[in-house]
Amino acid sequence: MQANHSLLNFNKQMFTFRYKSASLYREKLFMESTKRANNMAKRETDKKKDYKQNQKPLPRFVATEPVELMKFLVLSMPYKSRDNIKSLLRNRQVLVDGKPHSQYNFIVAPGQAVEIGTSRAQDELHFRGISIVYEDDHIIVVDKHAGVLSVAVPNKNTPTAYNMLSFHVKKQNPSNKIFIVHRLDRETSGLLVFAKSEKIQMAMQENWLATITERSYLAIVEGKVTKTEDIITSYLTESKALIVYSSQNPEHGKKAITRYKVIKANEKFSMLKVDLETGRKNQIRVHMKDIGHPVAGDKKYGSVCDPIGRVALHAWILGFSHPVTGEQMRFETQVPRKFTRLV
Repeated sequence: MQANHSLLNFNKQMFTFRYKSASLYREKLFMESTKRANNMAKRETDKKKDYKQNQKPLPRFVATEPVELMKFLVLSMPYKSRDNIKSLLRNRQVLVDGKPHSQYNFIVAPGQAVEIGTSRAQDELHFRGISIVYEDDHIIVVDKHAGVLSVAVPNKNTPTAYNMLSFHVKKQNPSNKIFIVHRLDRETSGLLVFAKSEKIQMAMQENWLATITERSYLAIVEGKVTKTEDIITSYLTESKALIVYSSQNPEHGKKAITRYKVIKANEKFSMLKVDLETGRKNQIRVHMKDIGHPVAGDKKYGSVCDPIGRVALHAWILGFSHPVTGEQMRFETQVPRKFTRLV
C-alpha cells in the first residue's frame, strides 16, 4: 500500500516536471519567434529608410501659364520623345500637385507643380478586367478588357464592369452608386464611361451626340480592304434571336453611319480606324460584314477565322464634353499588341 502511494507521488512529480518543461519550451519558442519577427520588421524598416534616403528627387516642373499637360511635358522634357511622354501618361506616372493624371489635354494652371514618378501609380481598383483611366466626383472612365460584360445580362452570374465599379465607389461611401452611360460588347475592349449619379447619366445620354466629340475604334478585319476610306450607311434592326440585320430600306430599322480609314493592311488582314456618327448595337460589326470584310473572330457576323481568340474590335479614342464643367475630355488607349502582330 505504501509502495503504491510512493509510486503515485513519483508519477505526479514527473507529470509536473514534464508540464513545466513543456511550458518553458513553448515559452522559449514563442520568445525566439517574436525576436525573429521583430528583427525582420526592423530590417524592412531600415530598407525602406535607406531607399527613401537614396532615392533621387522626382523631376519637377512648375507651370507659369495655363497650358495643356502634353504640351507642357514636351516643352519641359525636350530629351524625351512624344511616345515616351505618352507612355508616362498612360502609366499614370505624371503627377499634378501630387495627383496622377493621364489625360493629354488636361489644363495645367499657373503655379501647379508637375512631377514625374519613377514607377507606375497603383490603381485604386484591383479587379481583373477593367482599369480606371480617369475619375472625378461625377464620372469614371475605364479601359474594359475583352471578355468582360459592361452590365449584367439575364441568367448570367459573372463579374461585370458595372459590378466592379459599384463595389469600388461603395468602398468610399456605402451610399454611392454607379450608372451606365453607354456599353461595349463583351468581346470588345476599350474605353467606357460611367456616371456617379442618375442626373449625370441622363445629362450624358440625352445629349449623347452633342456630348461626344470623338469616338474612334480599331478593327482588324478579314482580307485586304482596297478602298482606303469610305462611309457606310444603312438601316439596322435586331431580330428576336438578337442578331442585327442591315438594310437600305429606311422602314427597316434605324439609320446607322460608319466612317472607316485603312491604317495598315496585308493580304490576310486590314487594320481600320473606325469612327461612329451613330451608336447602334453591333453597328461596326454589321457594317464590316456589309463591305465583305467581317471583323476577325466575329463568327456571329461572318468571320471564318479567330486569330486572337476574340472579336478584334477595340474602343480606341473617346472625346466628350464634361457634363458638369464643360471641359473637353479626350482619352486614348494603347493599341492592343495582338492587333499590331496581325498586320
